[in-house]
Amino acid sequence: MNQMRLVILGASGMVGGYALRYMLDHPTIERVTAIGRRKLGVSHPKLDEVLHQDFSDCSALARVISGQDACVFCLGTYTATVRDAELRTITVDYTIEFARILRESSPDATFSFLSGAGADQTGRSRMAFARYKGEAEKALLAAGFPSVYIFRPAYIYPVEPRKEPNFSYLLLRMIYPVFRALFPNQVIRADDLARAMVDVTIQKREDRGSLVFENRDIRAMVESPRPSESGGADPAASSRLDGEKQ
Repeated sequence: MNQMRLVILGASGMVGGYALRYMLDHPTIERVTAIGRRKLGVSHPKLDEVLHQDFSDCSALARVISGQDACVFCLGTYTATVRDAELRTITVDYTIEFARILRESSPDATFSFLSGAGADQTGRSRMAFARYKGEAEKALLAAGFPSVYIFRPAYIYPVEPRKEPNFSYLLLRMIYPVFRALFPNQVIRADDLARAMVDVTIQKREDRGSLVFENRDIRAMVESPRPSESGGADPAASSRLDGEKQ
């Protein structure tokens, strides 16, 4: 497989951090461009860091993200930590603006998006998070990328200790072993999710298109043999086209 160039947003976050580590260690990936508001504190010969403060305008990134093979987009925030208007800005506006510039600069790039369980592209959900993630998904699917991969995890287990954003997350972390045993398709480890996103993103497919991966699909991927062991699992085997899910 030819060496690939990837861009990642949200590498300072939980899932994005694992995705970045996996990218830097992956032999197929030649170069990784991490775009964010602050330094990551990571040094690696494959890594290019680009600081960008205003994601409502990504025009200045056009040259930086030219010639990319794929993007892993993990930029986001927790619902209870910001006001509704800011949640929509980060979830929808930032995604659409960056996708616009990437599509112009790297028209053949694959776009992988970290969404969430319950994302509703119809906009009828009572949950703001679901509506906004669905709105972002819908925009990405209409943006003209040859391939869009949407990941909808349920509860993401942090793996490493951290300060939880609110009591609900703290409680889920405390009861995680029981919750996982009772509802295995409602949980996913952060590192497993990150690996699945990268593996699907870099896989070359002749029938390029848009796929949505629910939590159970992601679990099926990470529980199957690693690509290095089996030549790569087919994402279509454990996912469905977005049109089939409406």
